Amino acid sequence: MTLPQLQNLLVLDEDVTNDQYGVYYDKRSIKDLLNYGLILLDKPPGPTSHETVAWAKRILKIPKIGHSGTLDPQVSGVLPLGLGEATKALGVLLIGPKEYYGLGRLHSLPSKEKLQDVLDQFIGEIYQKPPQRSAVLRQTRTRHIYELELVEQKERLLLLRVLCEAGTYIRKLFYDVGEILGPGATMIELRRSRVQQFNESQKLVTLHELADAYAEWEEKNDDTKLYKLILPIEYALTEVKSVVIRDSAVDALCHGAQLAVPGVLQISPNLSKGDLVAVYTQKGEVVALAEALMSGPEIKDAVKGYAFETRRIIMAPNTYPKSWRTKPTPEK
Repeated sequence: MTLPQLQNLLVLDEDVTNDQYGVYYDKRSIKDLLNYGLILLDKPPGPTSHETVAWAKRILKIPKIGHSGTLDPQVSGVLPLGLGEATKALGVLLIGPKEYYGLGRLHSLPSKEKLQDVLDQFIGEIYQKPPQRSAVLRQTRTRHIYELELVEQKERLLLLRVLCEAGTYIRKLFYDVGEILGPGATMIELRRSRVQQFNESQKLVTLHELADAYAEWEEKNDDTKLYKLILPIEYALTEVKSVVIRDSAVDALCHGAQLAVPGVLQISPNLSKGDLVAVYTQKGEVVALAEALMSGPEIKDAVKGYAFETRRIIMAPNTYPKSWRTKPTPEK
């Protein structure tokens, strides 16, 4: 099965991958997935995001797990977790939009017309000052509200759906709506339903399900359940443009080298200079995140030169054999 982001790429050259090195992204063992995997966790209300990650590390018995986008303790919902080296790819998910369902209480009962008029004022670019209890500096900043829908109203109780830019405080949004209405408003409950392309229509994983599946793998050597809960980290990168490279270029990138034109096999057809790209092996494994130094047409016409500058190395070094030479040390 080919990753969606690796379909319909512009082919610049062809090469054959060596099956002795690396592993096809969708053929990873559980041990491999515990280092290059993604879990779409359904965070429960109560613990902090940090505590939730700590529990997941104890369940899976691995030293490194990262999350994408902190949720306050009482907020539930989609919390993507990156396992092992996969933590380095989670930053991509911070770029995209988030969706929330928030329940709030108005301190008075306005007319439906007035309420809708006030909500409409918050669609588009808004100014927000983070609340006093927040992890960031309390400076007024702009955030974008893409969609703000009144899903249901029962007297002074409101259920809102908010599609917004990352870093938007929904509790503050309720507060500001109440300020314009007059008497005020308070958020009661909040759930995150979407992080970029991941939403509740996909299988979200609870900590109990994760513990049960891991125990079944560890005690009975049955990985059936665990395979259903851990995705390859490449699924987090479907919204980013793509580059496929030769096996001979992989290890050099893993050691911090820049990607030159001769190492490139395929690119996204609409590639522009400055674009963020994910760099893949011919087996579909993500190697690194990089910035395009040339446009697609420039890469196609070039025979040498650096085409991409490495921004974040994801694959561990020595996964593929060394095929590059170091310059000899000059004699003194």
